[in-house]
Amino acid sequence: MFRKFRILILLLILATVGLGAWRSNSRLTAWEHTVHVAIYPIAADNSSATTSYVNSLNKDSFEEIAQWLQAQTDNLGLSVLQPVALNVAPPIAEQPPVAPRQPSALDAILWSLKFRWWASQHDQITGPKPHIRLFVLFHDPERNSVVPHSTGLSKGQIGIIHAYASRQQRRQNNVVIAHELLHTFGATDKYDLATLQPIYPQGYAEPARNPRLPQVMAEIMGGRTPIDANSSKIPDRLADTLIGPETAMEIGMLRAAGKKSKN
Repeated sequence: MFRKFRILILLLILATVGLGAWRSNSRLTAWEHTVHVAIYPIAADNSSATTSYVNSLNKDSFEEIAQWLQAQTDNLGLSVLQPVALNVAPPIAEQPPVAPRQPSALDAILWSLKFRWWASQHDQITGPKPHIRLFVLFHDPERNSVVPHSTGLSKGQIGIIHAYASRQQRRQNNVVIAHELLHTFGATDKYDLATLQPIYPQGYAEPARNPRLPQVMAEIMGGRTPIDANSSKIPDRLADTLIGPETAMEIGMLRAAGKKSKN
């Protein structure tokens, strides 16, 4: 009985949070006003190289993401002057709660609530109050050849992103950050979770290209540039990616562009 009562309370809390998230998401996907995005750098290990890198980060380190989104909205004919404004908080010393590897539905709910609570206690930043909060954990590439999976949540407009503490990989980091940022707007993954291969046609930047392979660009939510039927590569920079039609529909860009064309 107590377990059922606890689950009921959690569901009521989730429903309340979900309603607030729906309202926030509706505002974000209207593409009428600037969306303020805060990036919170975190050293994911005790490497001195990681600490030095994290301390060196500033707004310019991520400005490429804002410029890329500006180009994407311009290509669709949207008139929003500045789609995204990025701000960078001072480094956070504490680690966020670890996401469960194979969570049940209840585990996922509990982790989501814990993460949102943790984030609310670590959102100190100067400037406008952010609509979206991205906590980026940086790993020393000399110690970690592979980093954990990143997660962006549209419910709560929040994300945990794992990246490399390397100037050489800064541009690829920005690709990952942009991918997770669009998750917070409501975009879905467009690649096969088992193989990581982009799904045709929605995960292809140019599905009508002839010949279809190799592709030149990557669809941002497809995650990779398809090379042949069995292989693909992570794009080196955001300039090698674009927002495809299905993603643009999911995050409201096509709807907003349609409204603009009618006015």
